[in-house]
Amino acid sequence: MGDKSRDAIAGGGSPLNRRGLRHGARRSGSAILTLGLLLVGACVGASPPTSSDLVTVLGSWEGPELDSFEAVVAPFEDRTGIKVEYSSTRDLKGVISRGLDAGHAPDVAGLPGPGFMFDLASSGQLQDLGEAIDLGTYKRETAPAFVELGTIDDRLVGVFIKGTVKGLLWHAPGVYRLGTPSTWSELVHMAGQAGRGVIRPWCVGLESGATSGWPGTDWIEDVLLRTSGPRIYDAWVAGTLPWDSPEVRLAFRTFGQVVAEDAVFGGSSGALTTHFSNSGDPLFTDPPGCLFLHQGSFMTTFLDSVSDPAPAYDFMPFPDIDPAWSDALIGAGDLVGMLNDTSAARAFIQYLVSDEAQSIWVARGGALSGNFNVTDYPTEIAEREAALLGRAAIFRFDASDAMPDEMTAAFLQAVLDFTQNQNRLDAILAQLDGVRAMAYDFE
Repeated sequence: MGDKSRDAIAGGGSPLNRRGLRHGARRSGSAILTLGLLLVGACVGASPPTSSDLVTVLGSWEGPELDSFEAVVAPFEDRTGIKVEYSSTRDLKGVISRGLDAGHAPDVAGLPGPGFMFDLASSGQLQDLGEAIDLGTYKRETAPAFVELGTIDDRLVGVFIKGTVKGLLWHAPGVYRLGTPSTWSELVHMAGQAGRGVIRPWCVGLESGATSGWPGTDWIEDVLLRTSGPRIYDAWVAGTLPWDSPEVRLAFRTFGQVVAEDAVFGGSSGALTTHFSNSGDPLFTDPPGCLFLHQGSFMTTFLDSVSDPAPAYDFMPFPDIDPAWSDALIGAGDLVGMLNDTSAARAFIQYLVSDEAQSIWVARGGALSGNFNVTDYPTEIAEREAALLGRAAIFRFDASDAMPDEMTAAFLQAVLDFTQNQNRLDAILAQLDGVRAMAYDFE
């Protein structure tokens, strides 16, 4: 249980970007990559491009994220003469599966989490990227957590082109001045001192339309990893650990302390009705409404709009709960794989993992890189977030992003039900185990 090797999960299978703004504008996500199938046809009166001068890409970037993607792609197209054809969808898993069945899969595609990546690799659909890039260089220059998450059966089949750190504790330095706690118990004590019973310790916003509840799943994931360790976390994601287990029950109970009526700004009803994008607003009111907001690195997009002057905020890493699992970190990222092995696709993958491409991503804000050579971040806060990603002793992918879709939906609803009435925990966990029995394909 004390093993602190750099582990990574390979379970799950639900789309990364199903929750709108989460990873990197949360789910801008935010976020993160849902790429959509493009069927490339010949233009009237023109010869169709060949595989040597065209790469079809499947993704879900829109708005500012699409602007950043286009900024990344431009130098590649100019230098190589290869045209990148991109399209977007909100059903990455379904579109990829249908495209493979029809023989029209994109060359390069976003992968909705390690679970679906594992399924594609096991069926031989994902190409070995170790034959497309310099694998030794990639391993030396990339955070081990990202390398391991993209490796299945000693084959590199997925690469992260940008990432997100989860579980940061955002605060206003002018309000909270007691320093960085090293443990959860210290944090609780310091919050009591700083608030003096007037300012609530926590701000929480669980509302997010059809995917309301996801900020609470992040809380439960952080607590479970830090109280029970990576093996228990992996078993939970894989569906082999019952929800009505002592470990999961403890994680829910700890989250319950955060959304208790006297602990969260606006009470439990406020947590349920506040949109996640506005959840940090009370950090900056006069008087402040709360001390801390638990959210990912993407949250700066929203904090910038309400803090004056921006950035009038800072973050602390989530503190250790059990010292056996110190330096643990949960994150997510834009994971891509190669479905068609063409010269253009290989060249594009080589470019996406390069210092050049990833430096363009991070310079535009809202993204972190697992590439150690990428250091020119736009802010000091982003530099510190990237440092957490690079030195994590235990790294796990966001659990709710790696569970089957049915399980994820039930998890989201469970967070809302529990926040509304914590006395229903027994029934809530039993219902989750009922879904678990149907959502996982156990033989």
